[in-house]
Amino acid sequence: MATNVVMPKMGESITEGTILRWLKKPGDAIQKDEPILEISTDKVDTEVPAPIAGTLLQQVAQEKETVAVGGLIAVIGEAGEKVDGAQAKAAPKEETKAPQETEQPKAEAKKEEAPKSETTTVPAATGSGQAVVMPKMGESITEGTILRWLKKEGEQVAKDESIVEISTDKVDTEVPSPFSGTLTKIVAQEKETVAVGATLAFIGGSAGDSKTEEKKSAETSEAKKAPEPVKQTETPAPAPSVLSVKAAQPIVGATTISKGTGNRFYSPLVRSVAKQEGISTSELDAISGSGLGGRVNKNDILSYVDAKKSGKVQIASKPKTLAKEPPPGPPVTFEADTVIPMDNVRLKTAEHMIFSKKTSAHVTSVSEVDMTNIVRFYQSHKEEFLRREGVKLSYTPIMIEAMIKAIKDFPFINASIDGTNIHVKKDINFGVAVGIPPAEGSPLPPALIVPVIKKAQDLNYIGIAKAVVDLAARARNKKLKPDDISGGTFTITNPGMYGNLFGTPIINQPQVAIMTTGAIVKRVVVLTDEEGNDTMAIRSMMYLGLSYDHRLIDGMYGVQFTERVKYYLENFEG
Repeated sequence: MATNVVMPKMGESITEGTILRWLKKPGDAIQKDEPILEISTDKVDTEVPAPIAGTLLQQVAQEKETVAVGGLIAVIGEAGEKVDGAQAKAAPKEETKAPQETEQPKAEAKKEEAPKSETTTVPAATGSGQAVVMPKMGESITEGTILRWLKKEGEQVAKDESIVEISTDKVDTEVPSPFSGTLTKIVAQEKETVAVGATLAFIGGSAGDSKTEEKKSAETSEAKKAPEPVKQTETPAPAPSVLSVKAAQPIVGATTISKGTGNRFYSPLVRSVAKQEGISTSELDAISGSGLGGRVNKNDILSYVDAKKSGKVQIASKPKTLAKEPPPGPPVTFEADTVIPMDNVRLKTAEHMIFSKKTSAHVTSVSEVDMTNIVRFYQSHKEEFLRREGVKLSYTPIMIEAMIKAIKDFPFINASIDGTNIHVKKDINFGVAVGIPPAEGSPLPPALIVPVIKKAQDLNYIGIAKAVVDLAARARNKKLKPDDISGGTFTITNPGMYGNLFGTPIINQPQVAIMTTGAIVKRVVVLTDEEGNDTMAIRSMMYLGLSYDHRLIDGMYGVQFTERVKYYLENFEG
């Protein structure tokens, strides 16, 4: 019997979609999950897969036509089958769910069998065990692309161990396993784009569960030997139970064992074992990994722990280093011309930067700040701060606090331009540029990502310090959610941490300003007292720069804001 295909719901705020083009014609044979048309919403363009196998009997909605969510767009059935006129007019309410919830015909069951048991241990068709689904990474995210699988079929996985790396239009991240077991089936392949909630893979449980699965499969196989036609029920069969992947939780201060001295990545499971066993970062760097690209996996670190406890591992003393090491060089050298495809982060960054330069009239102003008092405060309080707060103190949160105070005095810095309107923001959502390494094995240079401290005006420098540590750790370990990098109203970038005196940063759209902080260096400067007497002194100095959008911020306003930040920094009292 013919089955209706309806306009899928692509997000909470999506109420309709427009047919861009049909990928199949009436009369074409189609497979289950094969794309049959391409649609567009106000947030995303995507392809709609066929909910069942069969023949495309009718295109109800035509190209360029806009259809409400749940509205009928096509009919699929058996070749030569006539379409019921009533069926072609409207889609039953029961079928307004996602296409994968439509009842599967028995003729297709040979390929993907859905057990009828209500138990959650065997939730879906191909593959035994529990389903791992594409997580929802933010309100506006409706799909994700599989970048690479970190585990292969048949491998054991531990709960919370990273198994796959995905990419959305806002962030790349790793998906942890929601439970322990064996990766029995990979459903979504690398480079494939998958809707939120769709099955990525199956993870099997205990041997008992596997036997139960085999028994159910055998019973179903007996039932499907008679190839009788299938009658469509009025209400589709309930969707199989799946276990959703929880969003990554903040890991405040978890930067101790995130990477080694280079760009080597360690999964949360490996870091957890290392922390529990007291294994230092330098020890982790010395472990030979057997995982993808030389990655240290669970078996590698457990073998190292056993060898260390048995005395088979000798920890070498720390070698002497030069008094001043040269700055780090590029991780890869090339002996000939080389062509390297951009990864997703680099593509998005390139698009965003070109868009910003085309949109905003960039101007940069620079002030010089005496940071001596802050440097003295940092040196005398950093150890106490770590003991009391559990995170390391740095100059960044102190500088952010000063910028927030100045923004309150100059509110147009915390604004955006919408056509000919100026939108001044109530909350100061402070973006912090964080350097992240390329994907493991990639020769591309490091990239920048800008996680956001929401409502930063409600925090003092202590709360800001904790937020910065949390966001930076999750950024470098690919644990950020899209909401963590959206909604920013002002941004700080700190090339000074790499020794640069100052830079001319590009505005992070749709913001109108970005502040850059240079290296803090000791210099001989001239100080003038209240009586006009000049003396020479050694002070810790820093250049403070502001790039701003001249469409809104004129030079006087931008310079006054920069000088106000300087005032708050030089008068910091702790």
